[in-house]
Amino acid sequence: MTEHFLGIDIGSISTKCVVIDENNNIIYKDYIWTNGNPINAVKEIIKPIKKYNIKGIGTTGSGRNLIGIMLDANVIKNEITAHAIGSMNINKDVRTILEIGGQDSKVILIENGIINDYAMNTLCAAGTGSFLSSQAKRLNIDINDFGPLALKSNNPAKIAARCTVFAESDLVHKAQLGYKKEDIAAGLCKSIVINYLNNVCKGKKIKPPIMFQGGVSKNIGVVKYFKEILGEEIIVHEDGYLMGAYGIAILSKNNKKNYNLDFKDIKFETKGYECDKCGNNCEIINIYKDNKIVDIWGSKCGNIKK
Repeated sequence: MTEHFLGIDIGSISTKCVVIDENNNIIYKDYIWTNGNPINAVKEIIKPIKKYNIKGIGTTGSGRNLIGIMLDANVIKNEITAHAIGSMNINKDVRTILEIGGQDSKVILIENGIINDYAMNTLCAAGTGSFLSSQAKRLNIDINDFGPLALKSNNPAKIAARCTVFAESDLVHKAQLGYKKEDIAAGLCKSIVINYLNNVCKGKKIKPPIMFQGGVSKNIGVVKYFKEILGEEIIVHEDGYLMGAYGIAILSKNNKKNYNLDFKDIKFETKGYECDKCGNNCEIINIYKDNKIVDIWGSKCGNIKK
């Protein structure tokens, strides 16, 4: 009987999963919104997976520890490792991974098949998927039409995207001045690239082959400006937004065991409070199983540790 392996990437915005076979072929994939409840999101996303002969489960993403405990995962790893493993399985020569997700972004540098360096931006959502979605709504543009619209522009508006507050103010100002929607859309796409390269990639040497991943990689306007500004070809794989889940599924092939994916009786409790250790005033969510903390969500600055 064919053995299958499940990888789940649990983020604050979305939850992704893939099922692979023994040869690392993706035979099932899904992508749903987390909606602030990773437990329910995972219960929903694994419903169709019960028919597979699961011998390994891996979890990654911000909710990896909680869901790893819930699923009794045999491997729990951070997104850097998972994305690198998934990407190198797709393209063994990849040297730079650009990733822009729903609320954070990262760059991973690889030399000779080994992670050499990386950087992440998690303190501000400027330039991420949620930022782009909010600006699309402000412009009354469907997010799926944002990239194609940007490609129609011959005169991108200059948008200051280093901060969501400045970007929104700049966007409103440009609209009031009568800029076309396609010019504003193109300006936002270009500013996202500039912001990412100047902040996340600051001091990093971007070397080809370059893979662009995460939800924002679906935006062809952003892809265009990465190519233009870097002067390099940008590889966007059709499953690039699933690379974290794919990579962790591959890693789960070690230490095989049998799994039962029926979780009707699992009971978890969440308690929230506002942290006052710094100016971020993060809303911290403690997650309990049998009155014991198994995971903590919400800390942006690192003052609250798991």
